[in-house]
Amino acid sequence: MKTNLLIPFSIGHCANDLAPVGMYIIIPAFGTAMNLSPPEIGLLFMIHSLGSSMAYLPAGLLVDHVANRGIVLAATFFWVSFGYLGASFAEGFWAFAILIAVAGMGDAAWHPIATGVLAQIHKAKRAYALGVHAIGGHISEIIALPAAGLMLTIWDWRTTIQVLIIPTLITGLVFIFIAPKVPRHINSRPTRADFAGIWRVWTTRAGLRVIALFTSYNMGLFAIITMTPLYLRTNHGLDWMTTAISMAAMMLPGALLQPWLGSISDNVGRRPLIILGNAMAAGAAIVAWLSSSLVLSFIALGVALTVLLAIRAVLLASAIDHAGGREGTSLGLTFAFMDGFAASAAVLAGLAGKNDLSNAFLLASSFSIVAVFLAAATPKSSRLQAVTTASG
Repeated sequence: MKTNLLIPFSIGHCANDLAPVGMYIIIPAFGTAMNLSPPEIGLLFMIHSLGSSMAYLPAGLLVDHVANRGIVLAATFFWVSFGYLGASFAEGFWAFAILIAVAGMGDAAWHPIATGVLAQIHKAKRAYALGVHAIGGHISEIIALPAAGLMLTIWDWRTTIQVLIIPTLITGLVFIFIAPKVPRHINSRPTRADFAGIWRVWTTRAGLRVIALFTSYNMGLFAIITMTPLYLRTNHGLDWMTTAISMAAMMLPGALLQPWLGSISDNVGRRPLIILGNAMAAGAAIVAWLSSSLVLSFIALGVALTVLLAIRAVLLASAIDHAGGREGTSLGLTFAFMDGFAASAAVLAGLAGKNDLSNAFLLASSFSIVAVFLAAATPKSSRLQAVTTASG
């Protein structure tokens, strides 16, 4: 059962993420067509992520309290497909913004449910299992980004969205037959005691430090990932196809490294990898800010994205380690902070890059430096506890 679910969940992750990942290119293309400024494009990214963040915690609660998680997972594919289909017919800024936010909620619901189920099944190798699941999402980057770039050279942003949702819809139909294989959970209702327990776990000094770490980490990642397409087009004159391929090439190594780094952190602890990854990203982002060379900028941004994406599963596993249970709820809360509150980095990066988009990378570096200090301030006993919890 463990082995059988890792692959279907990874494929499902890939299919559900195709349209949301395509938004990394489609939103800038929409903004260019509408003559939007970098802050306005950043606002679209922020609204898209904020919509997703609204679904994370409720979906996490479903993992811990709803018996038939499989059918809920199957439903997310149809939510994503029809949500983005509706967005493809939007006429103005706010209609498009609201519809992609609603559509993103369907994709967001998949993540804490799928990762929560995997974390419950693979207690001894949580970070490894989360890393394998994450590969599916990053394979979608390899597919969706070049595909979106190619389609934007042929069609407009509307048709590009409509084509991207076809594999998601097909996978949803297939997943109806996979859903019954997802382990059932004891059906229950969230109680006041459940919420009180979550509050106690995450409002301690250690819990708030972990939340701040998640947020600062993802703000650094989000600032880079949202402004890089605009930067490559504006500062270096690349077309949409070349920009999309460049983004996919930058993000692929981090995807492939996630299970390996996750496995290492299961044995040696989360803290060293989190510190090293954010420190390397901070240095690389500063190089990208200083450089006017396309090649050097590409390498620096590639390094930053690689290390930040590679340690993502490590951070997710550390959330479960800290919570000591309630895998789905803990992951839902983690995703909400990582992809919700941190979405403000898109607007901040747009404002920083209004005159020169490379300034967004200096801002990203500052977020990663904050994450380094927060991780370094974590007591060493927390690292030891993480190893014990993961292997227990």
